[in-house]
Amino acid sequence: MNFNIENIIRPNIKKLVPYTTARHEYTGTAEIYLDANENPFGTDWTGTTAPDWMQQLNRYPDPMQIKLKEKLSSIKGVPTQNIFLGNGSDEAIDVLLRMVGEPGKDNILLFTPTYGMYAICANMNDVTVKEIPLNKAFQPDLELVLAALDQNTKIIFLCSPNNPTGNNIDPATIEFLLTHFNGLVVIDEAYINYSSQKSWIPELLHYGNLVILQTLSKAWGLAGLRVGMAFASEAIISYMNKVKYPYNINVATQELALQALEKITSINQQTIELIKERKWLEDQLTGNHLCICIYPSDANFLLVKFKQAKKLYDHLCTKGIIVRDRSRIVQLENCLRITIGTAAENKKLISEIIQFKLKQE
Repeated sequence: MNFNIENIIRPNIKKLVPYTTARHEYTGTAEIYLDANENPFGTDWTGTTAPDWMQQLNRYPDPMQIKLKEKLSSIKGVPTQNIFLGNGSDEAIDVLLRMVGEPGKDNILLFTPTYGMYAICANMNDVTVKEIPLNKAFQPDLELVLAALDQNTKIIFLCSPNNPTGNNIDPATIEFLLTHFNGLVVIDEAYINYSSQKSWIPELLHYGNLVILQTLSKAWGLAGLRVGMAFASEAIISYMNKVKYPYNINVATQELALQALEKITSINQQTIELIKERKWLEDQLTGNHLCICIYPSDANFLLVKFKQAKKLYDHLCTKGIIVRDRSRIVQLENCLRITIGTAAENKKLISEIIQFKLKQE
C-alpha cells in the first residue's frame, strides 16, 4: 500500500494558513519581548522564592513545546518532529478528526466496547461513526471490518490495551489493518506501560499511516496536568500542528511535566508495584462466588462481571469507594471496572466486597 497523507487531508485544511506568533519565528532567548502584548510587570504575587518559570507567567508558553518534546524524544527514541503534544489525548483525537474528516461526508471505524471519546469527537465534528462489536475474546473481526470500510472511511481507532476491557489487540490484526487500509490507523496506547506487549512506536518507520497516542495521565501520574502525546510521520504531525490552537499547553504544565520526566526510575517502580497489585486483586477476587468472570488485563484496571453488580456498586459507593459501573454497555452487562489502587485501597475494597457478600447470604 502506497499511503500518502495528502490524499485524505480535507481541502480546506490544506489551504489553511495557521495562526503564527513571533515566538514561532524567533527561537532564541531574547532580552526584551515586545511582540505579544503581554503585561511587562510579571507576576510578582508568586514571591521572590518561586521558581523562575513561575515568575514569568506573564509570558505566553512555547507554542511548540520544544523543551518538553526534546525530553520526550530522548525517552521514546522518536525525533521531535514526529511528536505532537495536546491537552490530553482527547485533543489529539479531535485534531486528527478535524484534519481528515469531512463533516457530513466521511466516517471513522471503531470497535466497541472502547474508549468513548472517539465517537464523541467524531459526533462533534459531524463525522459518521461506524461501530463494529468486538468478538467474545474482545478482538476485532476482520471480515466485519472489510465489509464496513468504504472510500469515505478516514480513520480506524484501536485502543490497545483496550479500555474498558483491559486486553491487548492482536498485533497481527493491527498489522493487517495498517497494510490493507489506506487511511489513518490510530493506536491508543494510554495503558501501554502496564502491558506485556511492546509499543508500536518503533513501527513508525514502516507504516506511514500509523498514529500512536500515549499520555502522561496514567503511569506517569499526571492526570491533573492533561498532557497527551501523538507519534506519527513528520507529514502527519505537521498537519496536526497546523490545526491545533497556538498555545494549547500552558507554561505550568510544560514545566511540571519536564520535572516529572526526570523521575523515570520512580515511575518504573510504581508501575511494577501496580502490576503486582493487579495480580493480588485478581487472586483475591478469584473464587469469590459473587464474581462471574475476571477478564484478563494488561492495563491498570480489572474488568469484573459480578452477580448483583448494581447492588455491589451502590454498596461500595456508600462506603466511599468509587468504581466504574459499565453494566449499561453491550457485552459488559453486570460488569464493574476497578482501577488498581494502593495496597491499602485494594485491601479495603476486598474487605467491603466480602462484607457485601456476607449480607447477601
